[in-house]
Amino acid sequence: MRVAVNTRLLIKNKMDGIGRFTFETLKRITKKNPQVEFHFIFDRKFSSEFLFSDNIIPHILSPATRHPILWYVWFELKLPKLIKKINPHLFFSPDGFISTKLSVPTITTIHDINFEHRPEDLAWSHSFFYRYFFKKYAQLSNQIITVSNFSKKDIIKQYEIDEDKITVIYNGVSNDFCKISELKRVEIKNKYSQGEDFFIFIGSLHKRKNINTLLLVFDSYRKNGGKTKLMIIGQKKWMDSKTNTTYQEMKFKKEVIFLGQITQRELIPILGSAKGLFFISLFEGFGLPIIEAMKSGIPVITSNTSAMPEIADNAALIVNPYNTTEIMHAISKLDGDESLRLELINKGYERVKLFDWEITADKIWQLIKSTANI
Repeated sequence: MRVAVNTRLLIKNKMDGIGRFTFETLKRITKKNPQVEFHFIFDRKFSSEFLFSDNIIPHILSPATRHPILWYVWFELKLPKLIKKINPHLFFSPDGFISTKLSVPTITTIHDINFEHRPEDLAWSHSFFYRYFFKKYAQLSNQIITVSNFSKKDIIKQYEIDEDKITVIYNGVSNDFCKISELKRVEIKNKYSQGEDFFIFIGSLHKRKNINTLLLVFDSYRKNGGKTKLMIIGQKKWMDSKTNTTYQEMKFKKEVIFLGQITQRELIPILGSAKGLFFISLFEGFGLPIIEAMKSGIPVITSNTSAMPEIADNAALIVNPYNTTEIMHAISKLDGDESLRLELINKGYERVKLFDWEITADKIWQLIKSTANI
């Protein structure tokens, strides 16, 4: 059996949520199925760490997919030729992108369709490409994987897809995330926050992540006597002008620590040393930092929109991400009520047991086998 895989988001030290989904699932699937030939298709020079086992044959297909025009060239012109040459039994895409010109069975993972609801958050060219092609991708794929029941319902409604064609498979959480010792917490705080407590946000700094509101609320929290700092992990270059202006005008902007994008190895002790995770995004298909925080033993504040209430359930403080008063109240509760913090931490430990990369990978492989039909 031959399986071709779109692995363009496996980029060393630059993996976001979808990249990590790709990494964690493919690492397990390839190692567990040594009799299968996997063809990994990269769009640039790749790290050998992504060749998880001897049954992987790598391909580099240029150009690097950095722009919608290059997406079109890669997926519509270059990829079909390579797939014809490989002649796989199935093509699997973990990031939602396929080609409209493939003649082999196809499974794609559409994590969410935020661009259908918030097209203004993206550059016009990106927004147009997503809204034009993703409906086609969904209709052409033999099977669709998505990561929450919310996203499944959204895809069915927006793209008029038969519900039997969509399988919900939750993300997992790495066992590397864990409770951090008090000694390590002190070391981390001395290194990054001048020895002081800090809240944390993890994710790309796009508009839908609601960083502007987070900064406004944090500044109010500090003005009202709050002592905890705020650490933001994610590439600052994605921050929009409005959010940047808010940051520059903050009274307590020196209490905000931007770490940029870091590796998972660096993230684990930092996340476990935080006083709490703020994840008040406006739209998520899942929200991986929610369960990573729970696994790390820290309490979570998250939004009541899209998939986040489904993923967090009763193990987090759930807020309206548009209501600054409500967010401020949640921060104050989390900051000052130790019994509440312990209650959320314990609920988080129970909740996170549902999310396991081994289960995720096994379910994906079963779907691949049944769709390949061999």
